[in-house]
Amino acid sequence: MKANYKVISEHLHRCGETPMWDDRKKQFWWSDMLAGELYRYDPKTGEVVLAGKGNHVSGFTMNEQGGLVCATHEGLCLFDEQQGFTLLADAFAGQPLRSNDATADARGRFIFGTTFYDADKDPGGYMLGRIYSVDTDGTIRILDEGFHMTNGIGFSPDDKTIYITETVKRVIYAYDYDIETGAVSNKRDFITVPDTEGIPDGMTVDAEGGIWSAQWYGSCIMHYDSNGKNCPMQMRYTSSLGGYTRDDGDVWKQFIGWVDDDYLPFKPIGYDYDANTKYLGGKILMYNFGVKGRPENFANISAAAFADRA
Repeated sequence: MKANYKVISEHLHRCGETPMWDDRKKQFWWSDMLAGELYRYDPKTGEVVLAGKGNHVSGFTMNEQGGLVCATHEGLCLFDEQQGFTLLADAFAGQPLRSNDATADARGRFIFGTTFYDADKDPGGYMLGRIYSVDTDGTIRILDEGFHMTNGIGFSPDDKTIYITETVKRVIYAYDYDIETGAVSNKRDFITVPDTEGIPDGMTVDAEGGIWSAQWYGSCIMHYDSNGKNCPMQMRYTSSLGGYTRDDGDVWKQFIGWVDDDYLPFKPIGYDYDANTKYLGGKILMYNFGVKGRPENFANISAAAFADRA
């Protein structure tokens, strides 16, 4: 499939992550996770700003309190451009909060996953990650556990289903979601990615309930309908992760560069590392597929709520 695109940033990112459109301020944010950098782009001026540096941000949402709520390798944090990063929690229930992707629900809860995957160890040689929910009063709870590598998380348009990606097992799970309590139930395999394709990574859900899943090692964005069926609308290009739609049909897309020793054993059958090392280091692009997106939910998390619980 061909689509119009625009280069947002020519900078070659080591590992671009968590592209996020702020529908209120009409700004686009992303992180370079491995470089420990946060960026902000203003479409009106075309200006790209290095907004923050320090923590390794792997997932974030906009925050009702201002700034961002961030899932980082260092733990759960708040961020604003004046104060920088504020650590809220670095461990919970006996495990570090070494985080990966994140989202927010329609009630302001912040939902994120952790991962301790180690390619040099057999399964069982490293801790398995969890999915956490942080409520607006600062309460943290475990929604599910047993994940090798948690990744993209999204909600159906009616908020009744949450989708959670398990990269190593090549599956996107679906759970029933109670928006009033934040509880999950009825876990099931929703999309299983064959080992001849890339591995599922970042994701988003459009206004029709379609799932857009970027494939690491697959060099594409896959599009599935609300029943999990593969749609013909997919985009092939070089190595990439992540993508979030706006309501005007734009998909903000990150081209990703991974270090050349990132040889993971669950790569697609026949994947040629040597042929793909020329793509290391990635730009930030915007594509327009003509598909209606949805505004991203804002989390509603404050440092005061955590201080009150201390």
